[in-house]
Amino acid sequence: MTADRDLAAVRRPARNVAAGASSVAGLLGCDEESRLSRSHNPRLDIGSRIEVFCGVDVARETHHAVAVDRSGRRLVDRPLPNDELALRALFAELAVHGGLLVVVDQPASIGALAIAVARSMGVEVGYLPGLAMRRIADLYPGEGKTDARDAFVIADAARTLPHALRRVGPDEQTIVALGVLAGYDADLAAESTRLTNRLHAALLHVHPALERLLGQHFRRRGVLELLAAAGTPARLRELGEDGLRTALMARSRRLAVTLPGQIMAALDEQTVVVPATEQYGRASPTSLMRCWPSTRWPRCSPRCPASAPGPRSRCYSPSATAARSPPPDTWPPMPDWRRSPANPGAPYAGKASRGAGTGH
Repeated sequence: MTADRDLAAVRRPARNVAAGASSVAGLLGCDEESRLSRSHNPRLDIGSRIEVFCGVDVARETHHAVAVDRSGRRLVDRPLPNDELALRALFAELAVHGGLLVVVDQPASIGALAIAVARSMGVEVGYLPGLAMRRIADLYPGEGKTDARDAFVIADAARTLPHALRRVGPDEQTIVALGVLAGYDADLAAESTRLTNRLHAALLHVHPALERLLGQHFRRRGVLELLAAAGTPARLRELGEDGLRTALMARSRRLAVTLPGQIMAALDEQTVVVPATEQYGRASPTSLMRCWPSTRWPRCSPRCPASAPGPRSRCYSPSATAARSPPPDTWPPMPDWRRSPANPGAPYAGKASRGAGTGH
């Protein structure tokens, strides 16, 4: 008798869920329900204004949409392309039957267009979290994972389990936008790190003493352009101290005072020519200098225009970026609080300079 009662207690929640009970605790578990209740994203309030529930299983090229009414009768069950005209036609067709709710399984990326179209038409939008959808899908017959089955699970869950849905509002759009910017910044950081490591490896193979000296100045535009123009120790020696100073003066005026002498001293520390030096000089500096500024400059300055070359751009040239370059003696750009009010491109005068003109 005790075993029969225990078995009945285990089976009872499953019968309730299969019958369409709206308890999220019986479906997702108490831990999941408490986690969702603490979410910043409020639950979607269906109320009585919604008459049609449209579940869209989004994909890269072709979505699948299933729409049901309050009684569970299917109104639409068909694939549709990831296209604005097709989405508008579907939502307009379903809106004739009453209030429409569109539910997607992914609010960003491949589902962004469907959400944008629905919001532009005044249709309420929600999404079903992936974990909740997987657990709900286990309650439906069949084990195959198809687009049609997933779309029906989304639509039926919106009808019978509205507490599992999440609202797609301005906060979610802001989070998506921040995610795009963060992803772009991560790509730039990874690309910049890769280029830095390649240039370190090239110089370390060719001339370790030169790598120890110049490796700490890779953030300076003048040093990068110097290596692009003279990528081997022999070419740097041909320029001489005066040529090095002239090459650095255009972009790094402060380094142009001390660095040329240090470069010549570092070149004197090694007389042997390492194999493949000429190949490194032809390949590494030229290819790295083309795309390095496009990864450094957007991350260094928020004032960089949106039209700046991307991390894979090959169109970089010093003349093309001169208009948006920082002052030539600084890299990254000089902070605003250090600029002179009279001359924004010059460093801010210190106490001694200010006092000299007043007699103090």
